[in-house]
Amino acid sequence: MPRTDEATADRRPAALPESGAVGSDAPVQKVQPLRPLDWTPPVEPPWLAGDTRYLVSDFCDYLASYLPADQIKACYHAYLFGAEAHEGQKRKSGEPYIYHPLAVARILAEMRMDYQCLIAALLHDVIEDTPVDKAQLAETFSEEVAELVDGVSKLTKLDFKSRAEAQAASLQKMLLAMTRDIRVILIKLADRLHNMRTLDSMSPEACRRISRETLDIFAPIANRLGINWIRIELEDLGFAHYWPWRRQVIQRALQGRGGGTRVEMVGLVETALRHALQQEGIEGRVEGRQKHLYGIYRKMRDKSRGFSELADVFAFRVTVDRVDTCYRVLGLVHNLYKPVPGRFKDYIAIPKANGYQSLHTALIGPQGIQIEIQIRTEDMQRLAESGIAAHWMYKSGVQSSTANPAALAADWLQNLLEMQRDAGNSVEFLEHVKVDLFPGEVYVFTPKGRIHSLKRGATVVDFAYAIHSDVGNTCVAARIDRRMAPLSTPLRNGQTVEIITAPGARPNPGWLNFVVTAKARVNIRGHLKNIKQREAQALGRRLLNAELTPLGAEVETLEPLRLAAYLEETGLESLEDLFGEIGLGNRLAPLIARRLAGIEGEESDAPAAERGDQDVHPHRLAIRGTEGMVVNFAGCCRPIPGDAITAVFSPGRGIVVHRAECRNLGGLEGKRDKRLDVEWSREPEGEFATEIRVEVSNRRGVLAVIAGAIAELGSNIENVQTIEKDGMMTDLEFRILVKSRHHLARIMRRVRLIPPVDRIMRITRS
Repeated sequence: MPRTDEATADRRPAALPESGAVGSDAPVQKVQPLRPLDWTPPVEPPWLAGDTRYLVSDFCDYLASYLPADQIKACYHAYLFGAEAHEGQKRKSGEPYIYHPLAVARILAEMRMDYQCLIAALLHDVIEDTPVDKAQLAETFSEEVAELVDGVSKLTKLDFKSRAEAQAASLQKMLLAMTRDIRVILIKLADRLHNMRTLDSMSPEACRRISRETLDIFAPIANRLGINWIRIELEDLGFAHYWPWRRQVIQRALQGRGGGTRVEMVGLVETALRHALQQEGIEGRVEGRQKHLYGIYRKMRDKSRGFSELADVFAFRVTVDRVDTCYRVLGLVHNLYKPVPGRFKDYIAIPKANGYQSLHTALIGPQGIQIEIQIRTEDMQRLAESGIAAHWMYKSGVQSSTANPAALAADWLQNLLEMQRDAGNSVEFLEHVKVDLFPGEVYVFTPKGRIHSLKRGATVVDFAYAIHSDVGNTCVAARIDRRMAPLSTPLRNGQTVEIITAPGARPNPGWLNFVVTAKARVNIRGHLKNIKQREAQALGRRLLNAELTPLGAEVETLEPLRLAAYLEETGLESLEDLFGEIGLGNRLAPLIARRLAGIEGEESDAPAAERGDQDVHPHRLAIRGTEGMVVNFAGCCRPIPGDAITAVFSPGRGIVVHRAECRNLGGLEGKRDKRLDVEWSREPEGEFATEIRVEVSNRRGVLAVIAGAIAELGSNIENVQTIEKDGMMTDLEFRILVKSRHHLARIMRRVRLIPPVDRIMRITRS
């Protein structure tokens, strides 16, 4: 792009024009001589004091408080480059577009980010909205800046089926760029914050859409990275635009809750706390505040409480110098006001997942009003407000903290990479990220004393995957506080969990019904997908070979040219993919076999019914029971070894095995190609579910006697249901696991010998 600016080492812009486009009628090159670099910088940016001017000179003044002169000049050069690139572009509000990148850079300057990050902020929209490309940015500035800008840019050059898919793909791109450089997400958070501050110029529909995305994605990310002040502002702005009426109702309720009296109460508590600190000779700051509106709303929603039921609407913070002083202050406040039982949390000893540390306690304050007090050190306060950004803001002293947010963020980013690897598509990946963005409130220990933070409601399986993916994939049992416990057991604070693994174990699809963490869910799904694909390929090979054999061919002897032509025609990349399609029931093996064997024409086009069943399926497929997820047993008739069986193709699932007399097969009489002749292998393996109904007279303990008899004969009861018939008789319906029809007959004979049993039968629900 041709450049017309005359930026030099001794020139700086005075200000952007107050109105109109940034173009030839209002050139951005309006400059004035640089002030000496030894001027005294302002304590805080002028815009924080209510000054709404968009002055790049003020921005450079503030940068001088922590950046050297050559880096300030580089930022100024980036500003001029961005202003020229966006020349003629305006925001929805009508102001020149360059106002927005400058405001984003100001937000990052408040966080004391490095100059490369500020340059990227000033240029963060040029790839997306102007002809400037990544290569030009790399050449003009640096490869680092180009990577940052590219990471923030949306995917606009690809076609997507829906807005949701496009949004998910862009967020996936940004999050993966964040795993390479955390500053990508800091720029995006600053970008979103300024967009939310200026959202009023957007249409109501866009306001709601952007606010929903902010509340679902960006505010939780800010929280996950520990940047509290950005999280709170994003939440309140999103709340105001997405649920404006709910916000007004809560605001009115707060004002009507004895507003003047409450203000006096806040002052009274602050005075009492300061006096208590002075008496003990403790130096510290005391601040009282009203909890922000979205926090109040979220507590009402999550706990299903009305506003009148909320007590701790006001919170106080005591900031002291050292950790041991925090615990001294805790004793002071508990002596001053009565603590609420069960409401004390020690986040100093056990930090939150984002590195947050503090002591939290709830007290009964003046007038019986419940208040919350947070006690922390100055370092903890800086980390609480800035989180990962403290890595750049306060590089000395903070990194020795036991809750290093940079290290914790790195762990989270590693989890993101694992989710990306195992997720099926960008929408699924985004759903996993949403689950993962709400940090846990349950803290459990390994046998060696290591602490793991999990989402509330997390189970043993979630804990196993939190340790390592391989531990989760092979877990078979667990001990909680040295006692055996099922894998589905929800965990509670303070428990010690030991995972028991087995080398041949693998994830169970049923785990997806109770796991709550994103890492567990994505690993289970990914592992099951791989297993299902392998099983489908094995079954598909068997099915195709069974159809090729009577045609005088085998998979290994197929003509390569004909096979390659067929794969190209169907859009499949390899023979393994073809096996997988057959095994999943998406393609029919008889038709493919005739095509690959070169048997085409009138005979192959004739209806299956005219050729006879034996011509279509001359060989029966032997069912062993170990085929996995691609061979399913129908729940309507529940076939077991010894039953006459047949199977139907189910696209996406593989084949479904029914008993031959199942009435649900009636609709497939004229669709022979949809059916598959199968039989049990000579030595089927595993256990198969079936159902029996036992009619008994009402006697005490009869259920236990029947269950004991079933267990004696080596069967496991999966489910039992009682159906009251009258005052004298009851039906007991059992779903049990058996090895064969002979095994079931032995169980039924044994149960029939029990005196209260009047009748027993096998249930068919078709």
